[in-house]
Amino acid sequence: MADGDLDALYSAKPEDFTALRTKLAGEAKRRGDTDAAKQISAARKPTTAAHVVNVLALSDRAARNRLTSLGERLRAAHSEMDGEAIRKLTAEQRRLIDELAKSAFQHAELADPTAALRDDVTGTLQAAVADPDVAARLGHLSKAEQWSGFGEFGDTAIVFKPTRSRKAKTEPEPKKPAEKEPRDKGQTERRRRQQEARAAVSAAEHAKAEADDAAKELQSDLATARPRRDDARKRLRDAEAALTGAEDAYDNAKQASRDAAAVVKGAKARLKSGGGLDR
Repeated sequence: MADGDLDALYSAKPEDFTALRTKLAGEAKRRGDTDAAKQISAARKPTTAAHVVNVLALSDRAARNRLTSLGERLRAAHSEMDGEAIRKLTAEQRRLIDELAKSAFQHAELADPTAALRDDVTGTLQAAVADPDVAARLGHLSKAEQWSGFGEFGDTAIVFKPTRSRKAKTEPEPKKPAEKEPRDKGQTERRRRQQEARAAVSAAEHAKAEADDAAKELQSDLATARPRRDDARKRLRDAEAALTGAEDAYDNAKQASRDAAAVVKGAKARLKSGGGLDR
């Protein structure tokens, strides 16, 4: 049941996300689905780029399959070092990313996105091609994704680059490894260090982006909560004042009742005394 609620949540406009999350989590609790309530409450508000891609994935269910299929074929081509297949699939990839990015902005009703937003959306779609985990999360993303260039594509691409141009192969194959043999170890070590450094930078940037997104969401929640708190305090003060007024009025009414009872008692006593004299 949580999946349907999460789909509805991530299909909503970013400005409606927080209120809808509270509503859906409350409904899940009331129907006794505590697991769904926890999942919904833990859902992170998406950035604009993540929202655009989520809307595409939830509106066009075939988009994820197309990205996943292309990724599988690209990984196979890289693994086999098939240059012709890689060139064709790379061209297909550019066309698919461009097509889906345009469709995503149409579904999100954004007619004139900024260059930065376009880059984030296309980068996320590219990451979905390269990383099956990103593809699996399309529709419920909280932030834009970016492929770091490492992993299966990165490793095979590095191996494949020197043989990308078949026309350049005029010398016998044995000369190529013999020429590069002395430099391989140093190049491999430098490449490994560069990859580790880039991976560390990428991880730090992702962590910062997540922290910034969390801070923005909490800031929005705080801005909403403060007026509610101030309004609640005012209503509490008004209620306390009304209670004090009611208590005072009650005390006055009780005193008036006692005074009236005394008057009635005196009148009865005088009436009784006067009646006795008449007899």
